[in-house]
Amino acid sequence: MAENENAYKRRQLLSAQIDLSKFNSKNFEKATDEEKKQQDVMGESSTFFKDGMKRLKKNPLAMISIFVLIFIIIAIIVVPMFVPYSYSDIVSVNGHRDGTAVNLAPMQYSTRELSYMESSGQHLFPHIFGTDSMGRDYFIRVIYGTRVSLSVGVVSAIMVLIIGVIYGSISGYFGGKVDLVMMRIVDVIYSLPDMLLIILLSVVLNTRLTPLIKGTVFAKLGGNMLAMFFVFALLYWVGMARLVRGQILSIKNNEYILAAKAIGTPNSKIIKKHIIPNILSVIIITTALQVPSAIFTESYLSFIGLGVSIPMTSLGSLANDARASISSAPYRLVIPAIIITLIVLALNLLGDGLRDAFDSKLN
Repeated sequence: MAENENAYKRRQLLSAQIDLSKFNSKNFEKATDEEKKQQDVMGESSTFFKDGMKRLKKNPLAMISIFVLIFIIIAIIVVPMFVPYSYSDIVSVNGHRDGTAVNLAPMQYSTRELSYMESSGQHLFPHIFGTDSMGRDYFIRVIYGTRVSLSVGVVSAIMVLIIGVIYGSISGYFGGKVDLVMMRIVDVIYSLPDMLLIILLSVVLNTRLTPLIKGTVFAKLGGNMLAMFFVFALLYWVGMARLVRGQILSIKNNEYILAAKAIGTPNSKIIKKHIIPNILSVIIITTALQVPSAIFTESYLSFIGLGVSIPMTSLGSLANDARASISSAPYRLVIPAIIITLIVLALNLLGDGLRDAFDSKLN
């Protein structure tokens, strides 16, 4: 038995195993509580999203932008529940149209409203931003205009996200002739003058869509707005597709992708499970920066009369309506302009913050 143990020790001469018989309790010291806590911290699991959010919270401009956007979103949802006016309602007293409630200054009542409050003893809800040339409450119109403009930006960004990611993923992953044909289509669309094409398509599609949506839930938005969504779906996805395709080309030959192919994983699953998560940061950043671009485009089209249909409003159409009274009531132009600036600036700063937080090449 002893000979077998000696032979075992000779075979393990160069082994990295420790011979515990040479040590006793005096050779070892127990870890302190501080060392144990340090080990717990070092061993804390984390994810890509958690790490990115930690870095994002350290960016003051990005956090301020988030609070501004949250405040605006809460306002456009909650305010219409408390304000007794609607975007299309003309100010009336006792059910009769108030002809004196036209072009009122902020926090000002009309003559008939003042008389009604004196005779009845009731207090009417104030016109915070005054009224427009039609006698409609301007504050609630700004709220609804902000809701429409922000909704257009978000919906357009989602459409661009879906189309661009699918198209760019297929082109970049399969490569070869598939990539060649698909990218030439992108080049053709990318070379077209965006704004001119948007105006032409909006006019053409509006005449086609207006009779189709009559009497439906889309009638309030009008053919111009639906035409704008179609234009965004047709033109604005090319930038996202190019970016996604470039990212996939750079990672599709990595070892984990080749290993997934070797074991027979379907192409759709490889793209969904292995490729898209690794380019998610780029997708998030590009989508966040797409929202202000869509809002600015909608505001521009509404400003030239190709936006939402009357009486529905947007920030661009409010600015367009304010041109007639710019000398007597310049605040009507300033208010929607400030809100557009706040939304676009906040989204741009948030996009920059997301890029700094989630782009692995910058960290």
